[in-house]
Amino acid sequence: MPRLEIADDGFRLDDRPFRIISGALHYFRVHPEQWADRLRKARLLGLNTVETYVPWNLHAPRRGEFHLDGGLDLPRFLDTAAAEGLHVLLRPGPYICAEWEGGGLPSWLLAEDDLTLRSRDPRFLRAVDEYLGALLPPLHPYLGSNGGPILAVQVENEYGAHGDDTDYLAELAAMLRRHGVDLPLFTCDQPSDLARGSLDGVLPTASFGSRVTAGLAALREHRPHGPLMCTEFWIGWFDRWGGIHTRRDAADAAADLDRLLAAGASVNIYMFHGGTNFGFTNGANDKGTYRPTVTSYDYDALLDEVGDPTPKYEAFRDVIARHAPVPAQPLPPAAPKAAYGPVELTRTAGLLEQADTLGTPVAADRPLTMEELGHPFGFVLYETDLPTPGPAVLHVERVHDRAQVFVDGQPVGVLERENHEHALAFTVPRPGARLAVLVENQGRVNYGPGLHDRKGLLGRTTVNGHPPAAWRSRALPLDRPDTFVHRTADPARRPVGPALHRGTFTVDEPADTFLHLDGWTKGVAWINGFPLGRYWSRGPQSSLYVPAPVLGTGPNEITVLELHATTTRHVHLRDTPDLGPTEE
Repeated sequence: MPRLEIADDGFRLDDRPFRIISGALHYFRVHPEQWADRLRKARLLGLNTVETYVPWNLHAPRRGEFHLDGGLDLPRFLDTAAAEGLHVLLRPGPYICAEWEGGGLPSWLLAEDDLTLRSRDPRFLRAVDEYLGALLPPLHPYLGSNGGPILAVQVENEYGAHGDDTDYLAELAAMLRRHGVDLPLFTCDQPSDLARGSLDGVLPTASFGSRVTAGLAALREHRPHGPLMCTEFWIGWFDRWGGIHTRRDAADAAADLDRLLAAGASVNIYMFHGGTNFGFTNGANDKGTYRPTVTSYDYDALLDEVGDPTPKYEAFRDVIARHAPVPAQPLPPAAPKAAYGPVELTRTAGLLEQADTLGTPVAADRPLTMEELGHPFGFVLYETDLPTPGPAVLHVERVHDRAQVFVDGQPVGVLERENHEHALAFTVPRPGARLAVLVENQGRVNYGPGLHDRKGLLGRTTVNGHPPAAWRSRALPLDRPDTFVHRTADPARRPVGPALHRGTFTVDEPADTFLHLDGWTKGVAWINGFPLGRYWSRGPQSSLYVPAPVLGTGPNEITVLELHATTTRHVHLRDTPDLGPTEE
């Protein structure tokens, strides 16, 4: 593929004028067997380019590791895009925001108290250099300069909203060059942050979802010559637990796209297809109150969470056709959906009872953070012995993010960061009673000053005003739910406290489906070991998307970790999703 050039009068490709009409599609939020379908629908919309972030923390969950296979096989994604005739905009971070856990920054960076993220701290820059040194060499054949689909590469991400250290941006740009990126570089900032987030010799672009004329004017004022581009044209939004499902009117969004294209600007539609925060990968926001993002990243995008075109897709296709060629081919039909019916979960395993099978506790005079334990995602269990029976008050300086408290295995309450809770009263039944605190990392903050978001029981933790002398801190990796020993459930009893429930169902022909957990409270679900993500009865989302490639012909296995209690032993696989109400 020809190489992109930046000229005073706009982009040029193969020495011809070129306008980038792109859509965001994150390979890590879509099952790899569905990449080709989504990319084909991008081309049929009239897009000539797709954009993707790269999540450092998923490729390198622990320092010294780097994964580039399975759902993280970025070269395969780039091959699939090229086969569809699409160019690619690559946004490798190191910080990506994206409503993604920690904004893509790996949790092991937080193990050092005084390390400063997104800065010239030598330890941070050294880690970034290692990351780019692992990521970029395998991508060299995919650079446009080598005939590949990648047109341009972003430096950092919306840095102007975070800081104004131009030398930091220059260090990152130099790293990209040193690791072989010889393509145009660009930055992306909201219009008010352009001056703080730009770098000489690097193309500035903007992000906005409305007020198109004002946004482009700010960009032109900042850079009098060269192409205008909105690298994040926001056409929807994300959802948070306890909120509503966000929608944006299709006609309103399409009208803004028309204004943008009529002005001659290039665009990247955010999102073309949002996908799903599978497993524990959702991020969170904290502007005084902690707000975790839901599992679905539907985003009210042009393709919905399952990859089907929405009315917004049709409206945008009509607009693009007024400004650029659109393929005359019909869209492929929506993928089939299946309702596999109710599934009884007939076997159970208590989580706390089997904690010993998950790892060895680490002894210390205080609770250790997840980062100190080298544990990136999920849960950590803290235990200590209470010497004196009678009334007690547990006080935690900072709960990150949700702590379930047990005395001798019996639940006595919950402390939630979101509700600014710090203290819990209970009765100690006997000398030497065991206090256990199960803490869930509900998603590291992905935007703003709260990025340095360690997880666990932070600061001073006391019982009746005194810190216990000895704590046992245990990481609970849940990437292998099949390692638990499940027993046949007693129909007359419901488990007390966190438990894994397992059942099987038979599939004749795999198809997309949706797991509904009516009567369940809060937890995580897997099918055949694939992590579907978190559920929570508070909503708005009340179903989890199950991609067809996760299923197999014949018996399939569902595992549900319920953290509290359930009124039923059944879950339901239906052919329709429920992302929640759109109005309060």
